[in-house]
Parts: sequence; C-alpha cells; structure tokens
Amino acid sequence: MEISKPHAALLSSPGIGHLIPVLELGNRLVTHHNFAVTIFVVSSHASPAEAQVLQSSMSPKLCNIIDLPPVDISGLVDPNAAVVTQIAVMMREVRPKLRSSISSMKLRPAVLIVDFFGTESLPIADEFDMLKYVYFPSNAWLVALTIYVPFLDKIVEGEYVHQKEPLKIPGCKPIRPEEVVDPMLDRTNQQYFEYLRIGTETLMSDGILINTWEDLQSTTLTALRDEKFLGGIVKVPVYPVGPITRAVSGLKSDLFDWLDKQPSESVIYVSFGSGGLLSYEQMTEVACGLELSQQRFVWVVRPPTIEAADAAFFTAGKGGDDPLSYLPDGFLTRTQSLGLMVPFWAPQVDVLNHPSIGGFLSHCGWGSTLESITNGVPMIAWPLYAEQKMNATLLTEEIGVAIRSKVLPSKKVVQREEIEKMTRMIIEDNDGKNGIRGRVKELKHSAEKALSKGGSSHNAFSQLEKQCKMCMERQNASAQ
Repeated sequence: MEISKPHAALLSSPGIGHLIPVLELGNRLVTHHNFAVTIFVVSSHASPAEAQVLQSSMSPKLCNIIDLPPVDISGLVDPNAAVVTQIAVMMREVRPKLRSSISSMKLRPAVLIVDFFGTESLPIADEFDMLKYVYFPSNAWLVALTIYVPFLDKIVEGEYVHQKEPLKIPGCKPIRPEEVVDPMLDRTNQQYFEYLRIGTETLMSDGILINTWEDLQSTTLTALRDEKFLGGIVKVPVYPVGPITRAVSGLKSDLFDWLDKQPSESVIYVSFGSGGLLSYEQMTEVACGLELSQQRFVWVVRPPTIEAADAAFFTAGKGGDDPLSYLPDGFLTRTQSLGLMVPFWAPQVDVLNHPSIGGFLSHCGWGSTLESITNGVPMIAWPLYAEQKMNATLLTEEIGVAIRSKVLPSKKVVQREEIEKMTRMIIEDNDGKNGIRGRVKELKHSAEKALSKGGSSHNAFSQLEKQCKMCMERQNASAQ
C-alpha cells in the first residue's frame, strides 16, 4: 500500500442492499481517485447473496475486505424486532471489533466512512485522528428528512402517519404522512429512537456523501447547503458523489439469449429487490396483469410472503419453495411466448443494460433506481418498505422518470387491470407522449457527465481526496 495514497476505511452494515453501495464506493475511490481502501463488513451470515457479492468483489481485488466477526444479538433484541432495530444493535455491538481492527493496522487510514447505520462508530475515528464521513447510498431528500427528524420530534404532536398536513422540511419537498420511512411509523418503537439517534449523529461528522448528483436533485442539495437550514446549525458539508452503481458483468446465459431475440425496448423487467416479497394475492394479480398486457416480460419471481414486505432482507438469495408453483394455473403455458420467469435472482445491471429492456417494474430501492436511470430505462414505481415510498414520489412527481399505482402496494393489493394499464403505458410509449422515456435518457447522459473528469460528482470526490491528504500530513507530523 503506497504511503502517498490516501487510505480510506469503509464500514458497511448488514444486508446486500447496504453492502453493494459500500463496495462500489470503495471501488470508485480506488479506480478513479487513487485511494487505498479497506472495507469492514458486518455480515448477517444469513444471506447467500451477500456471500456471493463478497466473493465476486475480491476478484479483481481492488479493496482490502475485512469481515468483522459476527455479533450475537439474540439476548439484546427481540427476534421479531424491526429490521432497522436489528441492524442498529448489530452495528452497536460490533464497535469493539472495529476499533481493534483499526488499531492493529500498520498503515492508519486517513478517513473512516460509515453508512448511515454506522454513525455510532464515528467517535472511533476521533480516537485515531481520522476524518469521519457518513455515506448515504440514497437520495438527498432522505438525508434532509434524517437530519431534520430530531427537530420534527420536538414540534409534531402524535404519530406522523396521523398528521393531516404534509411534514415540512425547509427548502425541500414536503413529505406526506403516508410516505414517511418505516422507522417513523410508530414513535414508541425502538427503531424510531435509533433513527432519531442516526439523524443527530450524522451532523457530528466531517461531511455527508450522498449517492446522487447535482442535476438530479439540485433543489434539495441547495436546501441542505443553505446556512438557514435547521436554524443554521448544519455546518456539515454535503458531497453528492453519485451515481455509484454496479458495473455490467458481461454474464452470458439463456436469459440473455432470449433477450437478444426481442425487439428494442419491448420488454418490461419485473423485480422487487433483494429483500422485497409480495403476498400470494398480489403475486397473482401481477401475473394476471402481465398476461393481460400482452407485453414481453422478464420476472424475477420469489415465493410469496405472509410476513412483512421486507421479510427476505437478511436471507436474500436463499432458495426455498419453487416460486413458479405459486403462479396461477396455466400462466406459464399461456405466456411462454411472451415472458421469461427467473427464480430468485437475476444479474440486474446486465438485464437493465440490454437494449431490449423498455421498462422496469421496481420496488424503488435507490440502488435499483440509479441502475435504471443510468441505463435509460423508465420505471413503474412499486414501493414496499424502508424509504421506497419517498423514492416513488420523488421519481414520479419531481424527477419525472416513473409512473405509479393509485394505491400504495404496501397497503393494498394493486389490481391486475391497473398493472396491465401501467405496463402498456411504459412499453407502448414509443413516440414519447408521456415524456418519461425522453426524460430518463436525458438523465442517463447527465449522470455520465457528473462522473466524468470535471463533472460535479468527480469534483466532489476530488474535494474528499484533498481533505484526506491534509489529514495524512497531520497524522505523519504527529507521528514524528
């Protein structure tokens, strides 16, 4: 490891949806900004998909990956506790192991970058005279809500979901009560108190990295930088460094042989993310809606859930019942010339990059959203959990690259007729009447420009590199 390179330590929380953005941030720092990177991974050890991602990230080996020993939280949290609560407790308990690992490093990192579940580890950076940043692999609107929620906690009476008016955030789009993030659904639940803490601790960092770019969310980024935001107490610089997404792997399979035979922009890709599941009734309606639309489709299908929509969060990629057995009788036969069913998992970036893909029915996870935008693919927004309802609103009402159902899929069953209508609206819009396809293609080029040399996100990374080199100089001076 070269002394002249700034050394960054990254900390990832459990879950493949958290792990991938941190790995990709590390890869970006190494390949484009001359960093040496060590990534500390807190693995849930329940997700085969996580293990697969970690294995693939090690070849070629761009980052040094350290798998922190697993922590046993069985006596600390109810096994049925919310996912946010479980992750927060895991990250709290792993701190001694993180501190020990950093202490034993021959070359001390200049900076510690934690994802938003790792903010309790920020003081460890102070112990070792390191800079400390929080990485939000999501959008700027969520960052604004997260750091503003401790103030909402003081001024809003009763539950957020029972408010009659949208929740106002200075300079930002207001948030409708039904769209608040999961930790805000119940103000007596432990996950709410963990979320409050994260919002407070984020402001104690040296900067916030956000997986977005200037052109995508200029209004919200301006608000976050406004000296009057939160009464002027926010002194933390904001660095929009996105879009940070996975690279195309070039994988070959029967799936891509099938896609090669389809017309350009004629296929709707259907996937609900690594942790998202549908009820049996909703799964049936999706199948019938796709069949009624008579549009070509690729559907990543999983068995239905009788639990929460995020029931697969810690078990992504783990096989179980044959998901095809839950489809309506005769569906596979009737649609064999139209669609392709992919059980459990598909190489999503490669699929979205294929020229035959013309739309994405998506759960609106931010990683999937950016993968869709950077490939110029318009979306049908289908939010299920976490901040996905906010993402869906952002995509449909502000950015203009998606359409959505009249009902919230996390609350009610979306009927087959509406699914048919939305699918047709996206795929049959060849003349661009609804403007969505043209808008998403504009943003694809905007994203490329942001990351290119001299672009806004590239410049934000350069600022980070400059700060880290100054920290290295201080560390070297104090060691002499």
